[in-house]
Amino acid sequence: MRPLLLTLMLTASLTAMAQTKSWTADNGNGTFTNPLFYDEFSDPDILRVGDDYYLAGTTMHAVPGLVILHSKDLVNWENVSYCFDRFDFGDDAFALKNHREIYGQGIWAPCIRYASGQFYVFSNVNGKGLQCYTAKDIRGPWEHHNMKGNIYDLGVLFDDDGKVYAIHGYGQVKCTELEPDMSGPKEGTERVIIPEGNGVGEGHHMYKIDGMYYLISTDYRPNGRTLCSRSKSIWGPYETRVITADETYGYHAASLTQVPRGEKYRIGQDGTKFGLGPVDKDATACTNAHQGGIVQFKDGSWWALFMQDFHSIGRTVCLMPMTWKDGWPMVGLEGNLGRAPRTWFKPGLQGSEGSLRVSEGAGERGSEITPHAPYDRSDDFDYSRTTALSRPGVVGKSLKPIWQWNHNPEEKMWSLKGGRLRIQSQPAEQLMWARNTLTQRVIGPKSIATVELSVKGLKDGDVAGLGNINVPCSWIGIVKKGKEMTLRCFEQLTNDTIDIPLSSLLSPLPSKIWLRSIGDYDNDQAQYAYSTDGKTFQTLGRMMPLSYQLISFQGSRHALFAFNVGGRNGGYAEFDNFTVEEPCADRSQNIPYGKTFRIINKATGRPAVCDPHGILYDTRAEEKSQRTQFQIVDRGHGKVSLKCVDGRYIKTYGEGLAGDVRFTTDEKEAEVFLWQDYLNHDFMLFSLRNHRYIGKSPTTGSPYSMDFVGADPARRNGAVLRWEE
Repeated sequence: MRPLLLTLMLTASLTAMAQTKSWTADNGNGTFTNPLFYDEFSDPDILRVGDDYYLAGTTMHAVPGLVILHSKDLVNWENVSYCFDRFDFGDDAFALKNHREIYGQGIWAPCIRYASGQFYVFSNVNGKGLQCYTAKDIRGPWEHHNMKGNIYDLGVLFDDDGKVYAIHGYGQVKCTELEPDMSGPKEGTERVIIPEGNGVGEGHHMYKIDGMYYLISTDYRPNGRTLCSRSKSIWGPYETRVITADETYGYHAASLTQVPRGEKYRIGQDGTKFGLGPVDKDATACTNAHQGGIVQFKDGSWWALFMQDFHSIGRTVCLMPMTWKDGWPMVGLEGNLGRAPRTWFKPGLQGSEGSLRVSEGAGERGSEITPHAPYDRSDDFDYSRTTALSRPGVVGKSLKPIWQWNHNPEEKMWSLKGGRLRIQSQPAEQLMWARNTLTQRVIGPKSIATVELSVKGLKDGDVAGLGNINVPCSWIGIVKKGKEMTLRCFEQLTNDTIDIPLSSLLSPLPSKIWLRSIGDYDNDQAQYAYSTDGKTFQTLGRMMPLSYQLISFQGSRHALFAFNVGGRNGGYAEFDNFTVEEPCADRSQNIPYGKTFRIINKATGRPAVCDPHGILYDTRAEEKSQRTQFQIVDRGHGKVSLKCVDGRYIKTYGEGLAGDVRFTTDEKEAEVFLWQDYLNHDFMLFSLRNHRYIGKSPTTGSPYSMDFVGADPARRNGAVLRWEE
């Protein structure tokens, strides 16, 4: 795979489409494919106000903080606000001063609500207690209320009688009434509403629906599950059901960064003490869809927006249809409750039996909303020609909303000059302590980030470049010592440093250099590269393993940085033309329309065959007869039927494991599937008749059936397939 990856990614530029196209869940045909964003968005909470939907998410130690997105269809989103520009507590730790930091802390697990013409966002700040931000307009300005108190990971309910309740705690769930002016918790009102021992977790989201109280929470012990507790009273008693479990969409847990037993992680510690934990590809662990909110769409349908771990990218958001069953809001569809398709019809477009409701005049997509990504990731830093999100209190300084600082920045030490970002170096011994580091989340499944670095302003002791803010961290950049400049690639995991004198690359010394990060995030690996002309790139260092970790509670992040190892303020670095290219963002060719192909079962490595006996089975890997060759019958809007080139169509008979996959010569009787795109030619076939998947057990020898509930984390339970021409 590596030669192909390098061939693909080391070219100086891709096609115009690949340069501009970014991942969007909207397939443009009335369907969407999870995740909604192929970058980190943790602890999502969803709010509907009229026909508008708002999504709030965790930002931890990065600022601006508490991100809010807006949508009209739950699929296409745009960033509209942050609740604050910087932490206003005054502590050195929030600004990386005096060897104090808040990695893995800061602000997290928000709850967004709307009442009496005002928006509310509640969240916790470690060591500072409960915080509330209020605004009349979702775009701000936001007013900060420090409510203090020991309330975190909370759900908030504005009840019909005007009282405001906060639900919080792990295992033992508590309810506390809040003062209506948001001055703090109401003294003496805290009560336990669900005792320990009921299997209830944390990350609470409280709703009142048709007079009944519903509490959505997530549990991580012994593995990830999402639960619903319901009661006729806010104070209980509650009964609890699991509403989704094991939905990983075929993604196993990533390797977790580990530190020696008994030691506390320290920023900048010896990387050789790190370990990347073992990976159990068959385990669901806590990476499955969990923690998030639910919402009723304007057509009356219900949806869950839950987060899911996607390897080194971090936690992403998935949109999942819900079905009310016996008074419980279950994730999934009738016939397969608890699981949800990765590809499904957009909210408001799904009719009965897989039909698509297309609004009059709405066109082929069934929606007037053009598919789009929530962010513009590339940046030339010339804001005289673009509109950026203004930061309150920072007159004349604006950055695109995709950018966040690592901790509070020192405002006097950065600027936008001549269409470039200038960062002045401040004392730090390594990247994780560097102040004024500008970051943005990486995007998967693969992407290439490139930046142009001007080095003429560097002084003795300065280090500047492009890095990955993660634990462990890494970077590529320029180190200036005296008058000498060195190109360096550093990997903290191994404490590996590769140096190349800049004079050996070009003479006279260049005034700028191009730096690149090549990421294959679905496979948890990345590599750095450089160029002296912006056209031809050379890799430097190995293909590095990446991890997710519970130290900073963030996935991989691109970082533009400058710091000085001499213990003083140094010169400055200037960054320009930051570009992000996504070679996998264009998914238009992922479904093999018009092709003849074989179907290979991922569990067995063997091709499917239309057996003469009349059942779908598998055969030898080398078999390439007509009976192993298939074509798609396009039913529109992502719906397909499958036809063997011998003229027979796939049809299923019966239910359960006895639901044989057989054949018919009548196209009208053919099974209709919704194609599930798992990227890289992996796919699943989701029946619109019984909401289950076609698959074959890799162990029993049974033929294909129509009774698989979904993919397992390793994609080897027999339900995940691969097509090859």
